[in-house]
Amino acid sequence: MSTISPAELVQKKCLPCEGGVEPCSLKQSQDQLELLPGWYLTHDGQRIRRDWKVKNFMAAMDFFNRCAQVAEEDGHHPDLHIVGYRNASVELWTHAIGGLSENDFILAAKIDRLPIELQKS
Repeated sequence: MSTISPAELVQKKCLPCEGGVEPCSLKQSQDQLELLPGWYLTHDGQRIRRDWKVKNFMAAMDFFNRCAQVAEEDGHHPDLHIVGYRNASVELWTHAIGGLSENDFILAAKIDRLPIELQKS
């Protein structure tokens, strides 16, 4: 996978993945994440994650509902986490290959464009 701008990523649609393809290399993932601020690698480079501190519990749920809509449209589903009622996180990876694929970066770029009500500092 070559590095793709967020503007290009959001124009793409996630492709079904049933396995049989190699996950992105650590270098490919690191290079792509340079263009997706806030996202970082987890699980030894096999997943990407982003965290937000939202205004309140309902702000997290509204954001997660928007994430769910985008995910369902693309057929690629993230793990959604809420801890302490305002710490929201999204984690992505391609389950079928046990690592990262272009789909994960496509969905991350689309999630970055969603409105989210953050906690004021």
